[in-house]
Amino acid sequence: MDKYLEGKTALVTGASSGIGKATAWLYGQLGANVMLSDVNETLGQQVVDQMVASGATARFFKADVGDPAQCQQLVQATVDAFGRLNMACNNAGIGGEMNQTADYSLEGWQKIINTNLNSVFFCLKYELEAMLRQNSPGSIVNMASILGQVGTATAPGYVAAKHAVVGLTQTAAIEYSSRGIRINAVGPAYIDTPLLAQLPDEAKAMLIGLHPIGRLGRAEEVAELVIWLSSDKASFVTGSYYPIDGGYLAQ
Repeated sequence: MDKYLEGKTALVTGASSGIGKATAWLYGQLGANVMLSDVNETLGQQVVDQMVASGATARFFKADVGDPAQCQQLVQATVDAFGRLNMACNNAGIGGEMNQTADYSLEGWQKIINTNLNSVFFCLKYELEAMLRQNSPGSIVNMASILGQVGTATAPGYVAAKHAVVGLTQTAAIEYSSRGIRINAVGPAYIDTPLLAQLPDEAKAMLIGLHPIGRLGRAEEVAELVIWLSSDKASFVTGSYYPIDGGYLAQ
């Protein structure tokens, strides 16, 4: 494998499983130094151990990215460990409460907005500060969703947060493109992760039926898009929202 990210440093949040794990793994296989972060220290460290055993350079830092102080500490720990920050994937998030808007709890709203939106802002803020101090090019990818472009019933908090992530991405890209920092968002549809594997067969079949391609996405497919956006291969791409959805939004 061509290690075209060798010498660069990447940070991935929500990296203990699913899309975050696949993204961190691919960064490492392509030669980047990788800082993985998650609230689940046990699973996160297992991923790091697997990556190191494969020949990658990786470390783990436990952080709740809904806490701005921990986001700042995470970015600083990355710079301290590897000397710089070149790429970041702000992936951490939750599905949250499922309820119609009038019945949605205030606690559920606050939790998902903090986890899925505020955390992206917190990480983005401190990642930008680190990249600006370096005075060298950087790339940040924020994990949105197909629901960053359309709505769906019983998920007002999730939809609102993901729409806002897209807007935040576009705004920050406008602000920092002239400084050499590219910022983009990725919008996955339903991805075959351990969470979906627990669904009853009929529910999983229903989700598959939402995608014209006839299957769920794979975490590795999303990771490939994140890595492309992170790399110099996407050097003229910023402020964009890229669905990866098996045709979901084309319907």
